[in-house]
Amino acid sequence: MDRESTGRLTSPILRDVRDEFESERLLIRAPRPGDGAAVHEAIQESLAELLPWMPWAHEPHSVDASEAFARLAQANFLARRDLPVFLFRRYDGMFVGGSGLHDLNWSVPSFGIGYWVRTSLVGQGFATEAAARIAHFAFEELAAERVEIWCDAANERSAAVARRAGFALEARVQRNRRNTSGELADSLCFVRLREDQ
Repeated sequence: MDRESTGRLTSPILRDVRDEFESERLLIRAPRPGDGAAVHEAIQESLAELLPWMPWAHEPHSVDASEAFARLAQANFLARRDLPVFLFRRYDGMFVGGSGLHDLNWSVPSFGIGYWVRTSLVGQGFATEAAARIAHFAFEELAAERVEIWCDAANERSAAVARRAGFALEARVQRNRRNTSGELADSLCFVRLREDQ
């Protein structure tokens, strides 16, 4: 729920949320029908790097499955249940990866950012650029009070992205989840607050 200027609560689905914006090198936009082939190609290229960290990477993959995901993600965006976005390189439209605002708590409001970048573009700063721009979007356009990035404590690359994007380590939560191998794992919580902007 969201408070209007009158102080009464309104449903998040009534919020106008821009579904496309840019950073220096990226077009960041909500998923659309027709995105499946590009998503599938990037996942196939990146499976070895995704499997240790992303539970969804263990599911069966096909162009149709990726297309179904894109369409469901668009529906979730429109319903304000989740705000997934895809990342495209601005100069040539290449699909870079996925990100978005997740774990939405409209009553605060607070959001979590997740991200992945296709293997051929890793190490070029795209994840950091996306995380920083999406955080700015959350604070400026969604009135966020808090934005988080959670990652497996062993995922050093993801933690480095959070730090470079201006997030501070708030906590290490011990054995709070099972990793993709089914073993208990620690998580790191990085945070940016409105007053830190």
